[in-house]
Amino acid sequence: MALLFNPVSTHLMPVVEAQAQSVRAVPEGNRYKSQPKIPFASSRRTNASKSSYDAKFNKVLSVLKRDRRLLGSIKRVSKRYGIDPIHLIGAIVGEHTYNYDTLDSAQSYYVKALAYAGIRFEFELNGEHVDTFVERPQFERCSKDHIQKSSDRRWSCYENVWNSKFRGRRVDGVRYPKKNFNEAFFQPLFSGQSFGLGQLSPLTVLKMTDRVARQSNYRKLEASKPKEVYKATMDPNISLHYMAAIIQDAIAAYKSVGKVDISNNPGLTATLYNLGDPWSRAAKFRRTGRSWPRENYYGWLVNDRIDDLRALL
Repeated sequence: MALLFNPVSTHLMPVVEAQAQSVRAVPEGNRYKSQPKIPFASSRRTNASKSSYDAKFNKVLSVLKRDRRLLGSIKRVSKRYGIDPIHLIGAIVGEHTYNYDTLDSAQSYYVKALAYAGIRFEFELNGEHVDTFVERPQFERCSKDHIQKSSDRRWSCYENVWNSKFRGRRVDGVRYPKKNFNEAFFQPLFSGQSFGLGQLSPLTVLKMTDRVARQSNYRKLEASKPKEVYKATMDPNISLHYMAAIIQDAIAAYKSVGKVDISNNPGLTATLYNLGDPWSRAAKFRRTGRSWPRENYYGWLVNDRIDDLRALL
C-alpha cells in the first residue's frame, strides 16, 4: 500500500485513508423543490394502461408488502453487496411506477424465466452473431488487455464503437439500423428493451457479470449463451444480484471520480439506475463544479416517498 507523509502528526498515513477524507457525503433528500419533468414516453405508457403514477406506486408498494420472501431476498442480497436495501427497493418502485406497466408479483417473473428457457435464439443482427461482429477492425481499441479483463469496460467499449461507427450509418455497403446496441443485437424475441423485476437489459447484465461473479455463486455470463443471460434478467433470484451490482457500481463511480458519497441518498442511486453510465456521469458532475449531484424525476419520487419505502423494511 502506498503511504503519504503527514507533517502534522509525523506519522505515515495510507493514501486510501487520505483520499477517503476528501470524499463528501451527499445530504439526504432532493435538491429540486419540485419533481423534474417526466418524459413523454413514460406518461404515454401510463395513459395507455388507464392508470396513474400514484396508482402504480401504491400497487408496487402493496405487492412488495405482501411478498415477504422477496423482501427477505432483497435484504440478503443487499448485505452481500454492502448496500442499504432501500436502494433496491427504490429501483424496483421507480421502474414499475414509470418505466413499466405494473408489478403483479415476483412469482410472475419466475414463470416467465422458465418459459423463456424453452425458446431457442441468438444475439445477432442480420444473421451475424454479436461475438463475430465485434471482431471487425472498427473494434480494435476494445481488444486491449485492460478492457478485455473487465466485462463492463469490454461491453461498454463495443457499445461506444457501435454508436460512433455503425448506428444509422452505411459501412462497407451495409446500412445499419438507427438503434442502440442493445436493441440491435440483444432483443431477438421482444419489442421492449428491458425485462424482469429490475427491468434489466441483456447488455447491462453482460456488463455487470464480472462484478456479480466476484460476489455471488453465479458464474460469468457470455453472449454465446443467451438463455443464461435472459434467465439472469428474468429470474428474481439472479436479477437482484445484478441490480445490487449496478447500484454498487454507481456508488463506487461517484466516490472515486465525483468525490462524493451517494450511499445515503437513494434518490441518486435510483436516478443512476434509471440513466445508466455512472462513471461518465460522475466525471461530468466533477467538471460542472456543482456542490451536489441532482436527482431526476425517477429519483425525486424515491426521496420524496422515502418514509413509505423504509416502512417496507
